[in-house]
Amino acid sequence: MLKNDRIRLRAVEPEDLDLMYLIENDTDLWPLGQASVPFSHYALKQYIAECSNDFFRDRQLRLVIEKADGTSVGFLDLQRYDPLHHRAEVGIVVVPGQQRRGIATEALGLVARYVSAHLGVHQLYALVPEGNVASLALFRGCGYERTATLQDWVYTPAGWQSVVVFQLFV
Repeated sequence: MLKNDRIRLRAVEPEDLDLMYLIENDTDLWPLGQASVPFSHYALKQYIAECSNDFFRDRQLRLVIEKADGTSVGFLDLQRYDPLHHRAEVGIVVVPGQQRRGIATEALGLVARYVSAHLGVHQLYALVPEGNVASLALFRGCGYERTATLQDWVYTPAGWQSVVVFQLFV
């Protein structure tokens, strides 16, 4: 269910520490998430060791996006799971050398089928800064519907940016 012939989504392993370190400490990505300070190898190592991978208890799940050849190329996060309303926010990042190859599209498709069939999630949503043209196109192309704009929602080094809300009913 979490794989096709090109990619698979899997749990985070200790071997993913270096990739996680690079992505979590990429200051260009910070405005897209909640990070505002660097993460140490030690803190990320602890996260990996203590991660229960229990979506219902943690109300979040981080999955590694791995190509068929075993190369890890990014992460897909389910977060802010709301058990009452059966919805979760989705976030995705693919390393620059692997972008624009359909990997994110495939990963979003796999996770949508998985959460519907196995986790009882009714709705996935994404918050995408208006300036992130590639992500706007990605979510639109994956069947997510643009339903709202949150004005001046994130603060970036370039100033305030509005965020587009995308929803997908699974």
